[in-house]
Amino acid sequence: MVGKEEPCVYQNPDAPVEARVKDLISRMTLAEKIGQMTQIERRVASPVAFRDFFIGSVLNSGGSAPFEDAKSSDWADMIDGFQRSALASRLGIPMIYGTDAVHGNNNVYGATVFPHNIGLGATREADLVRRIGAATALEVRASGVHWAFAPCVAVLGDPRWGRSYECYGEDPGLVSEMSSLVSGLQGEPPEEHPNGYPFVTGSNNVVACAKHFAGDGGTDKGVNEGNTIASYEDLEKIHISPYLKCLAQGVSTVMASYSSWNGSNLHSNYFLLTEVLKEKLGFKGFIVSDWEGLDRLSEPRGSNYRNCVKTAVNAGIDMVMVPFKYKMFIQDMTDLVESGDISMDRVNDAVERILRVKFVAGLFEHPLSDRSLLGTVGCKEHRELGREAVRKSLVLLKNGKHADKPFLPLDRNAKRILVTGTHADDLGYQCGGWTKTWFGQSGRITIGTTLLDAIKAAVGEKTEVIYEKTPSKETLASSEGFSYAIVAVGESPYAESVGDNAELIIPFNGSDIVTMVAERIPTLVMLISGRPVVLEPRVLEKTEALVAAWLPGTEGQGMADVIFGDYDFEGKLPVSWFKTVEHLPLNARANSYDPLFPLGFGLNSKPV
Repeated sequence: MVGKEEPCVYQNPDAPVEARVKDLISRMTLAEKIGQMTQIERRVASPVAFRDFFIGSVLNSGGSAPFEDAKSSDWADMIDGFQRSALASRLGIPMIYGTDAVHGNNNVYGATVFPHNIGLGATREADLVRRIGAATALEVRASGVHWAFAPCVAVLGDPRWGRSYECYGEDPGLVSEMSSLVSGLQGEPPEEHPNGYPFVTGSNNVVACAKHFAGDGGTDKGVNEGNTIASYEDLEKIHISPYLKCLAQGVSTVMASYSSWNGSNLHSNYFLLTEVLKEKLGFKGFIVSDWEGLDRLSEPRGSNYRNCVKTAVNAGIDMVMVPFKYKMFIQDMTDLVESGDISMDRVNDAVERILRVKFVAGLFEHPLSDRSLLGTVGCKEHRELGREAVRKSLVLLKNGKHADKPFLPLDRNAKRILVTGTHADDLGYQCGGWTKTWFGQSGRITIGTTLLDAIKAAVGEKTEVIYEKTPSKETLASSEGFSYAIVAVGESPYAESVGDNAELIIPFNGSDIVTMVAERIPTLVMLISGRPVVLEPRVLEKTEALVAAWLPGTEGQGMADVIFGDYDFEGKLPVSWFKTVEHLPLNARANSYDPLFPLGFGLNSKPV
């Protein structure tokens, strides 16, 4: 053991990061090193876990919260408690807390929920995405969290995939540009910053995580956790290319994908994780597994766990999102190292990478939450940013049955209007999955403005707004009294495999509701969905106007801003809109490309 009289370089904030890493790792026991490689769910985090197992990281799954509707201050109380337990260990190494803040700090009640990535891709505005990242970082840090599992830089190959809305689009160049979220979350590195080396500006920023490496958006038939069949050249050109932009921004962590490449699971793929990402691309941060990602390396899941650990860690996984059975993981890791199945060099490499990120992120100097940031949570400035993002993300697909007679913008002083549909007054539906819970929910799940709220606020004082979730026979029978109708339909919230959908028909009889109204009243359809869905000919023919609103989040005013003409439509399709599911997958570069609406399509409502 090193004598107490020797100064601790790792505790000196003025010492170079690499010197601090080297010094600290020289003082660590095997148990302390393996603890740093272990990430556990907050429900099993305890003072004993930190004292006896030296746990290096904690996370919460979607929906796992201190209690129902816990506010940012409640989260900070919980996380600071974990941190104090970590700091009480022999070497005082802070733990790093991670969360799925994928469209704002979406787990936390009252936080600003921004549009999901597919909507941001429609804006094609990298600086807007960067500003959203910076706002998200403040709200995340206010809750005590240090690490956001974002951005997802998957390139969407097939909208049948249940994570389509987590993609910025189907074009690798577009996805690369939208990765500016990294610079928003972490801060922008100086020009001389070495490529691939982690970077975090300061305590108002968070560690970012580019995910899911690599090819998760290209699986056959869009099956979640499926198999991406591609040559290495195509994998590199399409699915790896966005990571280059992330590495150039100093992204600190990368998450491995559940999916496989030509039958080889990414969590066990030494070639892609180590030879490509770490060696060829020069990534110096750390690779984290996905939730129970190691369990998926065997059938049935979780069987022969020791071999799963051996395979994944040797492939290049540095931190394991266990998340519950951490004692088994630590025991298996210890046995594997002592038997030589995992080398000490591999362990040291993993721990060096984890410590490097913790030092770069300033966790040793600022381990606890900053309560002065609590005022940023859901603040007016952030909600205005969300509103801006919504209005810039809307894609106008149709405007008037005749080109010379546009239907939009709507008359805000119309005498009487009908607002109807399953999604007109449902904040949870607007936000989609990864909001408050893993799959998302229906109803007033947090603080925000629905489309109906926004319409009521936007119309003139003398305008009568009639709202019915499902249009009644009586209302439709008196349809002559309405100037127009706004019908909001779309998908219910979902996440991951639950969202896989081979049919992509608008749920809740959405097409029937649209046509039932549009046959009687001039109708604008607001389609709230995480991806293109089937647009039946009757829907396209009978409606006057059609808007793809994606999953706009909590700031519904952005929709009213555009449909009433305060702002024009700017959004362009980030993905091709298919005619029928039988035509999937579409390839914009193929000679056979025949979409309903092509990649990049989007109308304006005002004459040029």
